[in-house]
Amino acid sequence: RQPCRGYKMTPSDDEMYQRTRVNALERESRDMFIDGYSKHGFTINGNRVFGPCAVIPQALLQWNVGSYKDVNEDSLSLFYILEPKIEILVLGLGERSQRLDPKLLLFMKNKGIAVEIQDTPNACATFNFLMSERRCTAAALIPPHYISSELE
Repeated sequence: RQPCRGYKMTPSDDEMYQRTRVNALERESRDMFIDGYSKHGFTINGNRVFGPCAVIPQALLQWNVGSYKDVNEDSLSLFYILEPKIEILVLGLGERSQRLDPKLLLFMKNKGIAVEIQDTPNACATFNFLMSERRCTAAALIPPHYISSELE
């Protein structure tokens, strides 16, 4: 099955013409904290990111998945090729926690990475907690489509 594409800025965008760019947000600090989220994306260290994103030490990247169904070995490959090695990957898969293929979790375990799967609001809090403990962690986050009125 063809995976859903991630967030597009304009209807005329084509994946072939999109470029990936990494900007160091704060050179003095390696701490990344998620300030907030919405159905459109995230605010991380004061920077707005639209659509699904990967938060790695000192960088933010667009994560090209449309939903939790698109999470596979290829979409997680970024996290096991990083140096220094990521200890824990926090997956926020939308407004509710979803089950992933156990083979995928075993694959990541064999790469030496623990995976924590949660709904996006809890994944943001877990990521911030792990960062405050100075753990080598990363997050892969899909914005929730629905946010209850008490959170807005």
